[in-house]
Amino acid sequence: MRELKAKPRTELGKKTNALRRAGFLPAVVYGEGMKSQSISVPYKDFEKAYKEAGESTLLKLEVEGKPYNVLIHDIKNDPLKGYPLHADFYAVRMDKVIRTKVPIEFVGESSAVKNEGGVLVKVMQELEVEALPQDLPHGLRADISALTDFESKIFVKDILLPKGVKVLAGPEEMVALVEPPRSEEELAALAQAPVAEAPEEVKTEQELKREAKGEENVVEETGGKTETKKV
Repeated sequence: MRELKAKPRTELGKKTNALRRAGFLPAVVYGEGMKSQSISVPYKDFEKAYKEAGESTLLKLEVEGKPYNVLIHDIKNDPLKGYPLHADFYAVRMDKVIRTKVPIEFVGESSAVKNEGGVLVKVMQELEVEALPQDLPHGLRADISALTDFESKIFVKDILLPKGVKVLAGPEEMVALVEPPRSEEELAALAQAPVAEAPEEVKTEQELKREAKGEENVVEETGGKTETKKV
């Protein structure tokens, strides 16, 4: 299990900017039966741990010598630069089943894509599962080599689940398929398709008469009274 060391922090609000400049990520650890605690972790250590564990694999988080079995529960990223600004660590009970989402890892090679020029369509990117924390997989593998033609499909039931893992999606839900490439005729038709015109504004007879005379109504409020004038 990947280990990550943290330390308590007192910097809150705008003061966390100085913490970030010093190379630390503001974070919080919380869980069932424990009080939420503000912490910080070194940016580089966090990035390595997140790359290995993602949000579905257990980490051992140590805060001043006290260990917690945690999941990276949520990350707040900078909207422009994309780097993390804050992280939530959820401390789990090892004897209690939890529910989380696990990414689907597409492996293998589809002959329908390689030989027929088809387009791989990933209908699902992740699956929600239930398992004990120690049984949670880093990812679920979907072998696209089963997609041999345009009629082939991969369903939830086709994904091999590790022991102790229960997937919550229906077995007949589609995970991936291959669509045939567009023909030259289809591409040409798309290129020549007319651009939708804006809908015509429907005007009343009075509006048309006013436009013909170059007049329009102007509403003014003076002294609490409303007056309508023609200009």
